[in-house]
Formats: sequence, structure tokens, C-alpha cells
Amino acid sequence: MKLKRKRLLIIILLLALAAAYWLLPISGDVFIMLDEEPAVWPRLRFEPESPRPGERATAILADTTPWVHIKMLVNGAQEGQFLRYAPNPLGGEWFWAFTVPEGDSYDLRFYHDCDKGCVDWARKTMNTAVNTHRFPAAQIPTKLGVVFPNPARDWHGRSAWVVELTYAQLDDAAYWGLDDLAARVQTAIAAGHRVLIRIDYDQNQSIPHDETALSIYLDTVRRLARDDRLQGAYAFIIGSNYNTNMNSQLGPITPEWYARIFNGYGTETAAQDNVLAVVRAENPSLRALVGPVQPWVTDMDGRQQSFAPNAPWLNYFHTLAARLDEAAQTRAAAGIAGAAPDGFAIQAPGRPDAPELTAPQRAQEPLTDLRRSEWDNAQAGFRVYQDWLAVINSFPTTQNSPVYITASNTFTGRAPPAQNYPDGWLTAVLAEIAPVYQVKALIWFMDDLPVDHQWDAFSLTNPQGAMTTAAREFDQLLQGAK
Repeated sequence: MKLKRKRLLIIILLLALAAAYWLLPISGDVFIMLDEEPAVWPRLRFEPESPRPGERATAILADTTPWVHIKMLVNGAQEGQFLRYAPNPLGGEWFWAFTVPEGDSYDLRFYHDCDKGCVDWARKTMNTAVNTHRFPAAQIPTKLGVVFPNPARDWHGRSAWVVELTYAQLDDAAYWGLDDLAARVQTAIAAGHRVLIRIDYDQNQSIPHDETALSIYLDTVRRLARDDRLQGAYAFIIGSNYNTNMNSQLGPITPEWYARIFNGYGTETAAQDNVLAVVRAENPSLRALVGPVQPWVTDMDGRQQSFAPNAPWLNYFHTLAARLDEAAQTRAAAGIAGAAPDGFAIQAPGRPDAPELTAPQRAQEPLTDLRRSEWDNAQAGFRVYQDWLAVINSFPTTQNSPVYITASNTFTGRAPPAQNYPDGWLTAVLAEIAPVYQVKALIWFMDDLPVDHQWDAFSLTNPQGAMTTAAREFDQLLQGAK
């Protein structure tokens, strides 16, 4: 009995010593327990312990799993400067330097396995004032939006639409890569906007041109769909202007090939190597939109599927919609749901400088039919959106699909908006599409693109010439937009 008691005392002593050991500094850092239960990991602490706004601080995250390819974001935009990883017998600690944002509170998010698509690791909202963190008041929805939004834009309390862009071949590049994209997306989501992410294969090759390129593209779609930093995104837009030679320089994109990429047209019914299958598997709440076909170009045609009016861009789009519908119906018959597009992104530029319009009529161009006999009476101005809707509504699985005008302005290949924008044009556009329930968004191309100045004549943020009028009108519409 005495021997057993002696052994018990030795065990208790060893446990006490072990506990005392783990309360000692590890690698020179004191591990400060927070409000979590002792068994809950990961754990977060700071140096200094309570950093103030504007102060340089170190965030230290401890966990029992040695995660790799890690990131820390402050308020969804500022990336913490990774300093080092310090292993210890419990697991390890990761150290980041960052500047505490101004304001009453800020949000920290940690991710791991970012080489495959960042996985949510830990989140913490830090209060730097007595009052608690409050979310912004509910925004008022509007159909208005912009491509490449300026993060400093005053939206006047509106929940707008914004479009961002990334490339599969540039996913690690500055600005166009995934990390910079994620920062912009989180900024827009935090401001209450609905974010559409356009995914192109490469510059001058919007859609992958062969099976090898498709594999790379689908890996990017998969990575973006599973990335926790993008979970609040509204939809992916799959390519743009792929019916043009300019955006198909590595190889042409037929309607059949686009449909094969999008929902598996022409492949085995159970095939998973298409965009919709990947998105559905990785993030069922995320939408996938058919990317816009460019109007008024004759580079490609849908010769197997003539549409009235008989114009190359409409034939192309009609054939594409037919192939998407065929693939969706084939899969539905086999018991596979969700193979139809979640919607369509379309382009609807205006033509206010059309020769048949008088000067007083230019601002009212969006309310005017501009049909061309040489195009079999196809619309030549903003009302091309009606031609796109007619195609979409021709097929059972695409009929009444949501439509998003993801690029609109007054450029049709001649003068840019800085030269031809007429005062009142945007007001007329909004009046035209406001009652059209199927059209969900009216997005101006573009707001602010600091890395590419070739589009400065389109910019709302840095307006030139007539764009000064457009920028003022856009701001006024936000203040009373529907």
C-alpha cells in the first residue's frame, strides 16, 4: 500500500512539473491564454498584448497541426507580413506583423493550404474601443454596378454589383492573381456589394482552347470555388468575348467547345470535367454564369443554328444556348440535376452616335430600336439586350434565366465614352431595364483600373472629357437608384 501511494505521489509530481514546464516561455514568448477553452485550437495572442489603432503589432497563432501555405488577412484586404514558424512539442506557432487599422474594431482571418485554394483556419474580431463591433446598416439594392470598382467609391448606401477579373495563367501575378483578387473581393463584400468574378484562361485567350488548357482552367475554377476568402462571391462568369479572334488567339472557341467546357456537352453524361460539375462539387451555393458573347462581330458564326435575325453573333449565341440546353436535358434525363446555367452575362453597349439619331435623340438611344437591314434587322444599339433575351428564352432549360449586363457603355468600336457620352444616357438605360425583371444588373465598364491605362477614357473614377458627365450622372443615379 505504501509503495502504491509513493508511485501515485511521483506521478502527481511529474504531472505538476510538466504543467509548470508548459507555462514557461516557449522560444522566448509567453503563451497567453485567451477566452477559449483550454482544449480549443487554434489559439491567438498579440505582442503587445492589446495593440492600439495605428500601432505595429505581431499576431501569433498557435495550433496542433503544422499547416503550410498559410495567410493572414486584416479586414479582408491587408495581408499580414509572415515572419516565422516556431515548432514546439504541442504543434507550433505562426507569427505575422501587421498595422492595427484605425477604427473601433477590425477583423483577422487566417487561412491554410492556400496553394490549393485557401481553407478557413481561424477568425477573430478585435475591439479597440469600449463599444462593440457593429455591422454596417443594411444596404439598399440597386441594379447599378461597375467593373473594377474603386474601393473608395461612395455608393450612397447602395448594395451594387461589381465585376472583378482573374486569369488561370496569371493566378500568382500581381493584381490579376488570386491573392490580390481575394483582397478586392473581400473589400467589396464587406461594403455590401454582390461580386461577380470573371475567370479567363489568359489574356487574349479568354477560354481554354484544348483539353490541356481546360485542365489548367478547371484547376483554377476549383481553387477559386473552394477558397474561403471568396465564399461571399455571388457568381463566376466563365470567360468573355470568346467569339472574337482577339480573344481566341491560341485557338478558336466554337459554341460546341464552350458548351463542352461549361456543362459537359458532348462528353459522357456522368463526366465531371466541366465548370458546372466543379462548381457544384466545391461550392453548391455559388452560381456559374455563361460569359458574354460580343455583339456586332463576324469573326465566328453558329452556322448549324441560324437565328432570326440571321447575324453571326446571334447565330453563335443561339447555337451555344442550344448546346447548353441539350447537355442539361441529357443529364436531367439521367437523373443528374443542376446541369443548366445559373444565368447569363451579356454585353449591351449603346450607340448614341448612330447616324440616324439627331442630337436631341442621342441621350434617348437606349429607348430606341436601332435595327440594321444589313444585319437582318438585328439591334445595333443598347437594345441588343433584347436579342440576347430572345435567344436565352428559346430553350427549356435556359428560359427566364437571370441575365446580368456585365459590360455597358457607349463604345461600339468607334469613339470611346470620353468622346461620345451624351448627358442622360445612363438615366435612359436604367429606365429601360428597371421594369425588366429578368435583367438583374446594369454594370458600367469601367470604374478604376490602376494597372492598365488603355481604358482611362471609360473610367468613372478618373473621368476624361464627356466621362465627367457620365461620372456625375452615375453618382446622382445611385442617390436615387432603383
